[in-house]
Amino acid sequence: MSVAGLGRATRDTVSGLPREFWWLWTSTLVNRLGAFVATFMALYLTLDRGYSASYAGLVAALHGLGGVVSSLGAGVMTDRLGRRPTMLVAQVSTAVSVAVLGFMVHPVAIAGVAFFVGMSSNASRPAVQAMIADIVPAKDRVRAFSLNYWAINLGFAVSSAGAGFVAEYSYLAGFVGEAVMTLLCAVVVFMKVPESRPEKAPRTVASASDAPGASDADDVRLGTVLRDGRFMGVVGLSFVIALIFQQGYVGLPVAMGTDGFSSSDFGTAIAVNGVMIVVLQIPVTRLIQHRDPRRLLIVSSLLAGYGFGLTAFAGSVAVYALTICVWTVAEIVNAPVQNGLVVQLSPAHGRGRYQGMYTLSWAAAALVAPLMSGVVIDHFGAGWLWGTCAVLGTVAAFGYWLLMRNLPQTGLTVESGPAAVTEPGTGREPTVERTA
Repeated sequence: MSVAGLGRATRDTVSGLPREFWWLWTSTLVNRLGAFVATFMALYLTLDRGYSASYAGLVAALHGLGGVVSSLGAGVMTDRLGRRPTMLVAQVSTAVSVAVLGFMVHPVAIAGVAFFVGMSSNASRPAVQAMIADIVPAKDRVRAFSLNYWAINLGFAVSSAGAGFVAEYSYLAGFVGEAVMTLLCAVVVFMKVPESRPEKAPRTVASASDAPGASDADDVRLGTVLRDGRFMGVVGLSFVIALIFQQGYVGLPVAMGTDGFSSSDFGTAIAVNGVMIVVLQIPVTRLIQHRDPRRLLIVSSLLAGYGFGLTAFAGSVAVYALTICVWTVAEIVNAPVQNGLVVQLSPAHGRGRYQGMYTLSWAAAALVAPLMSGVVIDHFGAGWLWGTCAVLGTVAAFGYWLLMRNLPQTGLTVESGPAAVTEPGTGREPTVERTA
């Protein structure tokens, strides 16, 4: 593609989105620019504090457990209190807890505060996802989620490099820096991002029986989400996909280390993931935004599974990087399409709870994936781990085909022009407008 063509594609990708979305996008970027704890916690505990690898793993698990606990609670807050208050509470709590963590010395105190950091830092995700669904028209949601995902990875790529230099000088400076950036993110939300929660429509006799698409927010409870079989199927498949992707950060470094590669070798290989996402997310978004999401989810599942499966044949950094290229393409496609599917299966007044359940699938995978990789590698070898990933990718692809084969095409395709979105399970237009 020529420079002019790339510029035109970029303009088409970013144009037409609401101004509120771009302030939300900015807050996401600022938040990820300050990321430090999730990246350097293990090195901080082992190198700076002198704790064992087992203790560092325990703290990481508690950090992940905090995210699991907060997923559903934050979803309920998003629907009851609103998107904006939930984000503000989460971001201020994250800033305070991260700063406190930098000063903790006792191992029990460190573990306890790390749990709270994981809980507060994960709490804003359902609110952010629900707000994007509120303010962006249905025809633009796939590219909006894609751009938000791009901001996450751009911020993470920049912060990882910068935080590495900061850590060499002072880990405490890294904790304080993340706290300051998170507070700045809260300021952006407070000053520029308005509340987007849809107003309640008058309750009618007919709507009282329409779950999960009922118009009264009180009709959309966590039980409603759990009884939504198709959506819970998506959550289950999301968990499987997340298990696969998590191996790039838990199984892959262990396997490369077992094969005699250094940490810098792993860093070089995994850097391909961040670079590809930053470079390709926008053009790939333009390519996929009008294509059938069902096929995209099936293909991305297969690419994820067999991309990791190919790792069994890697014997050099270059080949490892090549396999990372394969599953990174899957990640670029899967993330925005699956987010769009979650929104389309969620009633407007229950988006927080639905997004909370979806977030829970990724948080739970972050807990299970390290255990899975450790057990498989220790008892059977890394080759069996990559073979398992290939099987999981195949299962996920078949699951998406089975789950979505009877879903109306109009409920999934991202149209090129304005289109009505039907309430899940009702086949009718929503009683409340889904855009701000």
